[in-house]
Amino acid sequence: MPEGPEIRRARDELAAAIEGQVADRVTFHLPALASWNGRFDGERILSVSSRGKAMLTHFSNGYSIYSHNQLYGRWLVSEPDEPPDARRQLRLAIHTSNSSALLYSASDIGVWLTGELHQHPFLKKLGPDVLDETLDGDAVCARLRSARFYRRQLGAFLTDQSFVAGLGNYLRCEILFASGLHPRQRPCDLSGSQLAGLAWRIVALPRQSYETGGITNEPDRAKRLMDSGSSFEQARFQVFRRAGESCYRCGDVLVQEKQCGQPCYLCPGCQTCCPVISVRRRSPWSCPLR
Repeated sequence: MPEGPEIRRARDELAAAIEGQVADRVTFHLPALASWNGRFDGERILSVSSRGKAMLTHFSNGYSIYSHNQLYGRWLVSEPDEPPDARRQLRLAIHTSNSSALLYSASDIGVWLTGELHQHPFLKKLGPDVLDETLDGDAVCARLRSARFYRRQLGAFLTDQSFVAGLGNYLRCEILFASGLHPRQRPCDLSGSQLAGLAWRIVALPRQSYETGGITNEPDRAKRLMDSGSSFEQARFQVFRRAGESCYRCGDVLVQEKQCGQPCYLCPGCQTCCPVISVRRRSPWSCPLR
């Protein structure tokens, strides 16, 4: 499933293509939304925003289109009347004179009055957006210490969108590894410096992924790996999808375990003990334990 950084990059592409434009034609291809066909034609697209893993397209008629990619959904931008060869089912199409924004394969789409979006059953449960510029380590640390999360296992609630919106499985695995923590540990098991280090990485790694197009590995290491012949997918992660390979830090063999129904990748050498983490800000994406 696309996570917050991927949805934010999709938002950026959509915004560049259609934001501020007049919609010549908006077509819904889900039967439940067929009655909305034609009702957005001629309306201006005021803005496109993302909230965690959700996309929101706001129109001048006071309505917004909510969409969630779920596992298979994907937004594509094309020239008008030149749809891409996507081999997917088209669910929503927004056509302007300059571009077409096309949503394929998603099934979670809805139309809401913009002023009532706060009542949407998914949006109203979300925690702060992990890519919100106002979110910092102190705010995340306060959430880690809150009664709702303090005694829950990290592997269980880091992907809970009510904690922070936008974290998914790959970010969960990468954050825990960079923090030297096991998914079964809880905030109440950690020292103050460990909590601070974890909170900082919850903010920093998603932003790094957004800025780099999906890299949560140490950027210089990822570049060296790709320069030496590794693919982007092979180089981008520290532990995610690397079970059976060697840990970059200690050399131990990485493993995969089930956590809350999802595969969780970790290093049994680096994530069994809990060393105190000192948070040093050497560069925007420099994690001390890397």
